Amino acid sequence: MTRLALRYDAINLSQGFPDFPAPAEVKDAAARAILNDENQYTITWGVPETRVAVAEKLARFYGIQADPDKHITITCGVSEAIVAAVLAVVNPGDEVVIIEPFHENYVPAVRFAGGVPVCVPLQPPDFSIDAGALRAAFGPRTRAIIVNTPHNPSGRVFTREELTLIGELAEAWDAVIITDEIYEHITYDDHRHIPPVTLPGLERRVITISGLSKTYAITGWRLGYAVALDEALSTALRTVHDYLTICAPTPLQKAATVALRLPTAYYEEQAKSYVRRRDLMIAGLLEAGFSVRPPEGAYYVLADFSHLNWQGDDMTFAHWLTRAVKVAAVPGSAFYLTPGLGKTMVRFAFPKREETLEEAVRRLSRARELLQKGGG
Repeated sequence: MTRLALRYDAINLSQGFPDFPAPAEVKDAAARAILNDENQYTITWGVPETRVAVAEKLARFYGIQADPDKHITITCGVSEAIVAAVLAVVNPGDEVVIIEPFHENYVPAVRFAGGVPVCVPLQPPDFSIDAGALRAAFGPRTRAIIVNTPHNPSGRVFTREELTLIGELAEAWDAVIITDEIYEHITYDDHRHIPPVTLPGLERRVITISGLSKTYAITGWRLGYAVALDEALSTALRTVHDYLTICAPTPLQKAATVALRLPTAYYEEQAKSYVRRRDLMIAGLLEAGFSVRPPEGAYYVLADFSHLNWQGDDMTFAHWLTRAVKVAAVPGSAFYLTPGLGKTMVRFAFPKREETLEEAVRRLSRARELLQKGGG
């Protein structure tokens, strides 16, 4: 969809990257590291002070006590961390429970390991976890579950009750919980992110994964981290990471140390700015005739176009939207493995300047008119 957006000169609300700058002090730190010739391999699991900064952040926000020398691995983004975690714990034939809709790299990660993905769809209209379906997905072959909260693409922030159920099932079937918490600092209203590792009894059963791409507007730097408080899990993950990538970029890790230590005011201002973006996007989509549920976290909206009188599926609609309306979104079915799901939805990303979103909303207001005139 990004390639189509470039081809048709469309506003790209498909791929989730900001069009505003990263914090100046973070960019300056990266430049200094490069100019100081800190450009060679580091210890495979990360620059020591960067791992210390991750440990400090975990303790500061969540009370998690992680040893930077034993439990923390700096990775080439969350995507690599997910793959490394799955390869570290899943053997051929093992089953991995995946909540759908899901980020696109979860299923390939499971298949790389020779595992079998078992998908559990969230329930409309609020994208809640179906407790019965989740219980039915676990069994003697279950080795892991991948949990993404705040959730892409639905915007759900899973509740303590939902996460407790996941923990109980993981304990009952001796499964590992692999979490994707990249949107941890982007939540709305009264919703707050709860890391599953903080729930009682799960300390040694969780691989916590997060990163810097979204929080600090540096998606192209590819910096993430994985935290396993169980040393056997941590050793297995570090071994896989070593052979996948050796290490994350050294000068960017140096800059990450600065980013991770930004003051609380940075996160508070970011939260306020994303509320404005979310509300602008939601109002525009509703006005254009989409059905939407305001996200509780992350920076995406899954929008249903059923009422726009489109005669095709989500793929053809997303292509038409990019070509004719000049706003790019992602077809909803791209986030599902179960056939038939997502066919009336597209996902919009709103980590953009407000003027970018205002122009996107202006263009989207033409969609219904074009379709009424037979413009599809």
